[in-house]
Parts: sequence; structure tokens; C-alpha cells
Amino acid sequence: MIPAGAGKYQRERGTAMEDKLDIRFRELEEKLKGMEEADLVKVREAYHYAKNYHGGQLRKDGSPYITHPLEVAHLVGELGLDAESVMAALLHDTIEDTDATYEDVAKRFSPAVADLVEGVTKLDKVKYTSIEEKQMENLRKMLMAMAKDVRVMLIKICDRVHNIRTMEFQSERKQREKSLETLEVYAPIAHRLGMQRMKWEMEDRSLKFLDPVGYREIDRELESQAEKHAAFMTAIQTEIEGRLAREGIQATVYGRVKHIYSIYRKMFSQNKTLSEIFDLYAFRVIVDDIPTCYSVLGCIHDMYKAVLGRFKDYIGTPKPNMYQSLHTTVIGTEGIPFEVQIRTWDMHHMAEYGVAAHWKYKQGMSQKQLGTEETFAWVRRLLENQQDTDAEEYIRTLKVDLFADEVFVFTPNADVITLPAGATPIDFAYAIHSGVGNAMTGAKVNGRIVGFDYQLKSGEIVEVITSKNAKGPSRDWMKLAKSNQARSKIRQWFKREKREENVAQGRAMFESELKRVGLTIAMISTEEMLPHVLEKMRFNSLEEMYAAIGYGGASAQKCANRAREEVVHQDRQQAERLAAEKAEREQAAQASRATVDSGIARQGNHKKSVSGVIVSDMTECMVKFAKCCTPVPGDDIVGFITRGFGVSVHRADCPNAINGMKRENEKDRWMKVSWDAGSLNTYKTSLEIIAKDRVNLALDVTTALASTKMPLLSFTANVLPDGYAKFNLVLEVRSQSEITTVINKLSQVSGVYQVARVSG
Repeated sequence: MIPAGAGKYQRERGTAMEDKLDIRFRELEEKLKGMEEADLVKVREAYHYAKNYHGGQLRKDGSPYITHPLEVAHLVGELGLDAESVMAALLHDTIEDTDATYEDVAKRFSPAVADLVEGVTKLDKVKYTSIEEKQMENLRKMLMAMAKDVRVMLIKICDRVHNIRTMEFQSERKQREKSLETLEVYAPIAHRLGMQRMKWEMEDRSLKFLDPVGYREIDRELESQAEKHAAFMTAIQTEIEGRLAREGIQATVYGRVKHIYSIYRKMFSQNKTLSEIFDLYAFRVIVDDIPTCYSVLGCIHDMYKAVLGRFKDYIGTPKPNMYQSLHTTVIGTEGIPFEVQIRTWDMHHMAEYGVAAHWKYKQGMSQKQLGTEETFAWVRRLLENQQDTDAEEYIRTLKVDLFADEVFVFTPNADVITLPAGATPIDFAYAIHSGVGNAMTGAKVNGRIVGFDYQLKSGEIVEVITSKNAKGPSRDWMKLAKSNQARSKIRQWFKREKREENVAQGRAMFESELKRVGLTIAMISTEEMLPHVLEKMRFNSLEEMYAAIGYGGASAQKCANRAREEVVHQDRQQAERLAAEKAEREQAAQASRATVDSGIARQGNHKKSVSGVIVSDMTECMVKFAKCCTPVPGDDIVGFITRGFGVSVHRADCPNAINGMKRENEKDRWMKVSWDAGSLNTYKTSLEIIAKDRVNLALDVTTALASTKMPLLSFTANVLPDGYAKFNLVLEVRSQSEITTVINKLSQVSGVYQVARVSG
């Protein structure tokens, strides 16, 4: 029999979830506001289509299944991909897990969207193995799946990122399997595609399930020292920049702290503690030429004490993967070691964009298995080049450069140059160097002069004819070049050398398109409107936009359409925006009062409390006990009015409470609370034991605990440096006197020298 009121509760819960989903979708629309309105309409249709077909399906956490494709679409949107990619993200599980068919998706949206959905679905059927000899073959399968459309893999990586974010709701076996697969397959591919943020997140979250103890140790240590790390890096960076400036050296300097997985690999592969990791901090100094690298090295060693045996000259002796840089580890004035890497910009680009051998070297793969260094350098450069083109052209050229058939041609010096099939002498010249391409006036193939539109064939010897008086590339070259690299360098030349011409041409093209949509420059150039229009079009100024249109980095038609959409949007939203700001101010002013009202809504007239704590003589107040200090009866306590969760009870000696009462903006939220003497409640408390490690130590500790007959809720043990061990326990007690009994009993165990409650 259904309890009375259950149906109403379910309906209210369902309505709340619907509202939450709709809010999240509106947030997605906000991310996609740069899209054409027609594309946004199709995205909206895809959302409702997926929501309908996934109706009734739930995820492991109990949430509607549609929350997963919606979150994947958010990630795809953050990558700046096109409308088809976002639609495919929303629909990516419909063909596999619902009654939806490929034909229906193709008819409703487009064959391209259906192909993307089917491509992502097929990747789920590819089985992976952890055997190192098979890993390269599995990677090849993934790359082949991308050959038809690289967006398939981009969507799949986003899909995996969200799955790994919600992995805690899976079984322990599933967690380990998926985490291992993520580390071995998806993180390396994300690295290949330049998706470093997602790569780091997948690595860290996978580690959380593969070795939760190791992850927590590193995470707690980094979190506890976050402010210290930031202050240290800022201070060192300032010192280095100041010294180099005084020496007249122009350099770019920046520092970083390694992410958790990187630290973990160092600690556990080398059996070191966090304090023994010399390159926890790393600073990079980038200069213009090799002599300056050694000058910077002299400055660094003059400023700080060098650690013996920690200097590597990879410039004079490059690594087998052609990596070049100077590495030195030094000790700062605070006694903290850190690494400094010094390199030229060319070396930096090689390390960041062209180091396929770096991966090959670590994986132990052969040149034949992996392919040429240049092949993988193209992939990294493609990601770098996307800043000079829009999403549609970027996706198109990425497919050409990554997956087109290749031709191998020779320079007159017999060096091999790899180019996409159909490449012309223009592509060859820019593959050599941008300066060669910009100065090209002609080309020879096998000793015979050919036109710029000649399609090169494997085995041919190509010679570029250059001139100091060359006027630079022609705009027509953009149509003849096959590779994204060549087109990008041509755009960069026009961007740099012909700015005034680009601005004039771009302005004329933009004004013509504005007239077509019923606007003028004056209408979008007002002080109130211009910032919004520029944000919509993703430019810092109109002149920057004109220049981009002029050199081919942006479409005049798209810019005009986006300007019109923003003008309409701003006119419609102005009144609502002002009303929302007013409501927000009123809400902030009433926050404290509203919190207290909601938290103490069930007050009574007697002094008996359900929670065991009396708050200002009120009963049945919403009370929670602070996890940082776990108060129990007998402790002096204070209460803090939280926002939306009633009163949080702390021990009076808790550092968080002591510091909080000193803050001016929080003084009024601290209040008197007291224990209910008649309460029979039990309370959680945490203890920490430090002892000399020995055989059967954990057995003796647990035996002592058992003799107290106190309920033990959790028990963890860790080995510390220098032969010590640490135990953390959570007990259930009724009073401070019971804690004292437990502490006395544990202190009698041989080797134990400290038992204390956890506080703050």
C-alpha cells in the first residue's frame, strides 16, 4: 500500500528535477551563445529528443539518465566545437540504449550527426587490454575510428571525462576497470590531441580509484600547503624576473606545481616521500637563443645553491627524442628545492608540440610502430593553429591533416618531408619554414619548374625558389594550400604584415554584411552595446575583428549575424537584468535572517532537544556537528549559523571556531549553545595515534580498542618515515569521559607515544 502523501512527494520531486535539468540546459545555451540561432534551435531539439527517449532511465546515482549526455554536451561546448558536435553529445547514447535508430536521428537532425552518434557508440564496443604489447594496436583502432570524423574522439573523450567524474557510484570492480582503461587509452589520446586539462583530470580521477590511499595522502598534503605553494612560486618568479631584467635578458618566466598523478608517479616509482620530490616545483625560463640559455643558467646558479648531480645539459646532448633544454635543481633562500628548465622558444615548441619521441621513448615503442616524429608534431601544431580559424574550418582541416593519405617528398639535401595527399609546393615551402614560404617565388620538382597548384607525388625532389625581394604570399595561396599548417602561416603573415590592408578590407566586408541584417556600425558602437557585441563575437575591439576578417581568420557574415543576435538579446533582456540585480541585492540583505528562520523553524517551549544540543533555549533546531573537531558532551562548545543548514556546533578550542570569531563579517553568526544533560545520544569523534612501527602493532591497537567496548566506525593505518606508524580512528561515544577511557587504554599499548583527538 502506498503511504498517504507519497504520490504528491514523488510529483514534487519530479518537478524539482525537471526544473534542475532545464536550468542546466539553459546554462549550456549560454555557453553556446556564439552559435547561429538556427543551430541553437537544433541543439534544443536534440536535447528534448534525447530527454524523451531516455525517459524512465536512471543512472547509478539515481538521477535521470539525461543528466549524463547533458553534461557531456557542456564539455563539448567548452571545447568550442560546432553545433553538430553538441547535438551528437546530447544524442550519443540514444541509438545504443533506447529505441531511437540511426535512420530516425539522420532524418530528424542530419546524416552527419547520426554518423557522429554511431561513431561514438562503436568506440564503446572496442575492447582494451593493459598488456603493453597490445596497447599500440588498441590506439591504432581508436585513431582509425576518428578517421571518418575527428569529432568522434573529441566527444568520446568528453564522455569519458564525465563518466570518470561520477565513477563513485559504480562497483569497485567497475571503478578499477574503467580507471585503468582511462589511464592507458583515453588520457594518452587526449595528450595527443592537446587536451591537457582533460588529460590531467582523467589521470587524477583515475588514480583516486586505483590507489585511493596514495591519492588522499598527496591531495591532503597539497591542500594543506596551497597558500604556501602559491606564495613561494610568486616570490621565486619575481626574484628570477628581477635578476634577468637587471642583466638585460629578455625572458618569459613561469612556475607550476605538478598535478597529483604526476607527483604520484614520481613518489611511488622512485619510492620517495613528497618532501623528497625535487621537482614538485618547476620553473620554466624561455629565451630567444642558445647563448642566452647559458647566461640564464649562470644567473640561476649565482642566485641559488645548486644541488649536486641534478644538472642536465640536454642542449649540448639532446635526449634520444630530440628534446633540448637545460635542467638544474637549486635550493632557494627558504631551503626549498625546485627545478629550473631553460630553453629557447624553438626548443619550447619542440617540447610542447613536436615531441612524439617523448611519448615513444617512455612507452618503449619502435619508430616503425609509432610513425614519424613529424606526424605527431602536426597534431600538436593543429591545436596551436586553431586560434587563427573558426570551429568549422578547424574541424575540416584537422581531418585532412590527421587522416588524409600521405606523400613523402625530398629536399635537395635528401631530407624527407611528409605532407598530406594532394599537397602543393606551397605546403612544402611552409613545412620547411615560414620564412621560406613567405619568400617563395617559384618551385622545381625533379629539376623542372612547376606551378604553385602542382600536386606533389611521393619520391619527388622538391626545390623552392626564393627571393629577397618577394612580396610575400598571395591570398590565392589559401585556396591552393592543402595543409592547415601552410594556411595558418599564410594567415599569420597577412595578420602581421598587412594589418592596415586587412582592417580596411575587413571593415568594408563587415559593414556590407551589417547592412544586409538591418544594422549600422553606429548602432553596435554605443558605449552600452559595444562590450556585449564584442564578447559575443569573441574579439577585444572592432579593429581586431576587422583585421581577422581581412586576413581570413573570421567570417564577415557570421560576425554580422552574431552582432544582430546580441543587439536583439540586449534590448529584450535589459529590463529583466535590472530586476534580477535588484532581487539579488534584496536576497543578500536578508540572507542571515532567512537562514536563521529556516534553520530554527521547528522551535518549541521545553528545553529537551532531539540533537542533544540546546541552541539559545530553543528546541528541535536543525543542528549538525562540525567534522573538523567532532565535539562530544563534556567539551565546551559554540554554535555557528550556517547558510541554509541551521547551526554548526564546534568545540570552543577548535581553530576554525577561534579564527571565525575573529572575523568581523562573521561575529554576529556565532552564538551560545549547550549540551542537553538528559540526552542519551551518541556522537562520532576522531582520534589519531602515533606509534613506533613493529610487528603486530595494529593487532595490539585493535585489541585495546575492543576491550573498551566502544563502537568503532572506521580504522585506517599508514606507515610514516623513520619507522613510525599513524592510525586514524572514528569512534561512537556518549561523553568526554568515555574518550578519556579510550585514550588511556590506547596509551598503554607498547610503542604508542601519542594519542590525541583530531582538532581543526
